[in-house]
Amino acid sequence: MPNVLILGGRAPAALDHARRFAHQGWTVTIGDSIPCRMSGWSRSVTSTVTLPSARFASRAYVDGLSHAIRTHRIDLVVPTCEEVFYLSRYRALLPESARVAVGVFDTMDTLHSKWRFLEAAQGCGAVVPESACVDTLEQARSWAGTDPVVLKPEYSRFGVHVRLHPNGIPADAKPFDVPGRWVVQRFCHGRELCSYSVIDRGRLLAHVTYRPSYRLQASSSFFFEACPSPAIQKFVDMFARKMDYTGQLSFDWIEADNGNAQVLECNPRAISGVHLFGLDDALPAALAGAATDCVVPANHAARMISAVMLVAGGAQALRDSRVGLWWQDFRRGVDVIAAPRDPLPFFGGLLDFGSYARLAVQNRCNLRQAATCDIEWDGDPLAAL
Repeated sequence: MPNVLILGGRAPAALDHARRFAHQGWTVTIGDSIPCRMSGWSRSVTSTVTLPSARFASRAYVDGLSHAIRTHRIDLVVPTCEEVFYLSRYRALLPESARVAVGVFDTMDTLHSKWRFLEAAQGCGAVVPESACVDTLEQARSWAGTDPVVLKPEYSRFGVHVRLHPNGIPADAKPFDVPGRWVVQRFCHGRELCSYSVIDRGRLLAHVTYRPSYRLQASSSFFFEACPSPAIQKFVDMFARKMDYTGQLSFDWIEADNGNAQVLECNPRAISGVHLFGLDDALPAALAGAATDCVVPANHAARMISAVMLVAGGAQALRDSRVGLWWQDFRRGVDVIAAPRDPLPFFGGLLDFGSYARLAVQNRCNLRQAATCDIEWDGDPLAAL
């Protein structure tokens, strides 16, 4: 029986991966540096490993991870969050006996940059919105004039700090509040889509395009439904071969009214598209580099994080007078946290939320920062160990 170590156990994607791997005969170990009872309490998980922070204690993280790989005889390491960048940077220090599903670090760096990715995406069959890299709001205004634009830091996540200006940058816009370069991009009108794929040495082995129907304030989504797009899949196939990429690869899109797919940015890691694959879909084989054909979800049922859909989605529905549609969506969505015969992750998630709240108070930051600050990477040099 093969053994898999799934990192970033704090993420719902890790729980989803764990259930699928276990269902298909793998022994699952979960690893993370902050509480991850949501995944660790799943009946699919055999053991849980506590690791140092990849960001703040990189040497200890690598040592702890190497020990876990040897102790649990791990065959495959699957990251889900931004620890992927540290894994890629220090891959040579980890035991060679394990396959680590990450790309080459220089490539990962390029894809994580919201500026350099746009250049890499040229010539792969999708529209790349006109953009510029700037240091100040004044430079962005000079470039954009009165045109509708989007402003975002070169390195960011979950849509945090993104500024949408569909009517142009207002005269009273605040100066940039995040240090470093920013990207100013022509505002794209159309339908939001996301894609998630698994690549091995440039070969597209798994893919789904989906619509993030409900979001937390234009940030993370919590209701997902498959939305196949041959044009987007073709782009991913061409881009993966161009970059000779290995690992999980995700993109944000706008589908224009004329059907053109416009690629906005890249996340070289797992995102919520993982949830759209069923227990029997061969995503584990794709991550192991063993799939022979491109795996797509066999079932297109909508998925959701039901607790968030109930609270945040319900509040949005009341505000927008769309209660009927929201209730219809809530009834047809399948929860990705609490599953039949595996209810404990829901309660583990509640305890994790309490742990993040305590960290937020201790560190004087918000909940999102408390839940991700120990693994974030914003392009700063990662020294050799």
